Amino acid sequence: MKQYSEERKEAVLRKLAPPMNLTVPEVAEAEGISTASLYNWRKQARERGEVLPSRGSAPEQWSSKDKFRVVVETAPMNEAELSAYCRERGLYPEQVEAWRSSCMNANARTSEEEQRTRQARKAERKRIKKLERELQRKDKALAETAALLTLSKKAEAIWGHNDEDDSVSVKVDVT
Repeated sequence: MKQYSEERKEAVLRKLAPPMNLTVPEVAEAEGISTASLYNWRKQARERGEVLPSRGSAPEQWSSKDKFRVVVETAPMNEAELSAYCRERGLYPEQVEAWRSSCMNANARTSEEEQRTRQARKAERKRIKKLERELQRKDKALAETAALLTLSKKAEAIWGHNDEDDSVSVKVDVT
């Protein structure tokens, strides 16, 4: 098992980080390091709080965890420091501001979503009750039809077959 120096690990992890944003398989092929090692290094770096997106994608496609990490890192920065941070990572200050705004409004959206969910559940319960009532009504009509058919068969068995009328007609409205 190969041992890599910390400097080498950091150099390789910088390739995974913005602005390069290379994927793990690309770096593994270029550096001759197994993908398992790279995934492990990336996991350890994330646990230390570094921003390493999961895939070589544009910042808008990063996971919310990575976006939140950027927001937390940039919170105490002034405008000049934020600009330098963004240049290093291939971001735009506007993106970071939008992510910050999303984070700040997250709880407000949650309560709105809960209210919408409650309303949807209430409408669904109402719909279910209506369908259950309709099902009960149709079950009763079906039971009545079955009873009438049974009764007509019993009457035919008692009085015999009527030659004038070969069929017994029962009209039941099931709708």
